[in-house]
Amino acid sequence: MAIGSAAPRSTPPAIRGGRPAFPEGLPLVRPSVPPTAGVLRDVARILEGGVLTNGPYVRALEDRCAEYLGVRNCVAVSSCTSGLILVLRAFGLAGDVVVPSFTFAATVHAVSWNGLHPTFADVHGTRLTLSADAVERAIGVRTSAILATHLYGAPCDVEGLVEVAARHGVPLFFDAAHAFGSRHGDAFVGAFGEAEVFSLSPTKVLVACEGGLVTTNDDALAERCRIGRDYGHAGDYDCRFVGLNARMSEVHAAIALRSLDTLEDRISRRNELAWLYRDGLRAIPGIALPEVMDGDRSTYKDFTILVDPDAFGRDATWLAGALAAEGIETRRYYSPPVHRMRAYKRKGSANGGLPATELAASRVLTLPMWADMTHDHVVGVVEAMDRLHRYAADRGVLGDAG
Repeated sequence: MAIGSAAPRSTPPAIRGGRPAFPEGLPLVRPSVPPTAGVLRDVARILEGGVLTNGPYVRALEDRCAEYLGVRNCVAVSSCTSGLILVLRAFGLAGDVVVPSFTFAATVHAVSWNGLHPTFADVHGTRLTLSADAVERAIGVRTSAILATHLYGAPCDVEGLVEVAARHGVPLFFDAAHAFGSRHGDAFVGAFGEAEVFSLSPTKVLVACEGGLVTTNDDALAERCRIGRDYGHAGDYDCRFVGLNARMSEVHAAIALRSLDTLEDRISRRNELAWLYRDGLRAIPGIALPEVMDGDRSTYKDFTILVDPDAFGRDATWLAGALAAEGIETRRYYSPPVHRMRAYKRKGSANGGLPATELAASRVLTLPMWADMTHDHVVGVVEAMDRLHRYAADRGVLGDAG
């Protein structure tokens, strides 16, 4: 899809007859695929060699990613979801798992698929990642684990969660779907807790088309995950436990290896774009950003804002529709939060509800972010939002619906 140039700031918004900022559309994301020629050479070698899964490309990906992340073990799997299911199954858990509700549903699905019971805990009010204090309140006698999410590419409060997990003697896992290349202080995300699980799907910064990685410093857990991704047997068809088919194909591993070659360039570019957004948005009333802690590095898998309807003039739902009229694609990650989804509405929350989650879900909006975006793209989005704020402020929050 061709991408149009931004409309001038002085024009009225598209919802009132102005020229759209991006007449040919600005997508939310564009996959960062590696150069075709190299991938095709790899695919030819794979097909000629006849080993299509769990072969040398998978092993090379595991070795390179383990080295990059500074972790002892990396296990390639078919998806982040299957990886999350595997680590919980391999650990032999029973009972309840404390999870955030402000996350992608797959985090909680992995708990439920294992016959475990999700206990929703609230997020930190400014970081939007799982709150250690809320986890402390949510832990009960049936709690067998904590599963936290590094959100939008920004690391969790690792130390706080590790402290709570240690105090209660429960294992801690991380859904790191957004966070391959994120750093907490000087350490890459990947070696925290008992295990972390990454996604390599098309919207991520490291891409395999589809796939995931389980990383851990626990050798025994890694071996159980390797067995578990092959139905639970170790090559003799005598299943040690109930596993699943979660193997990564050689073709997906080859694409991921090529993607890994330029990963740091993409992360640097996404951080540059995030700072351009920040600089432009700071002058617009009612727009806030989730906090990335000092010393941490986010991959900015997503660039997400929070819209205060009183200060901006309208709410996030209205802004999403108005930006769509400008040709700007957005998503509301994560609204509804998981505990409000029909699949989980009977689960509820613990200890006084989830006020920070509810507030974030009512205000959240994710703007376009991909490595090949230009300065003009960001300027165009910011200028469109500025026009929409001025339009909304002129009419007031309770004005007409248009």
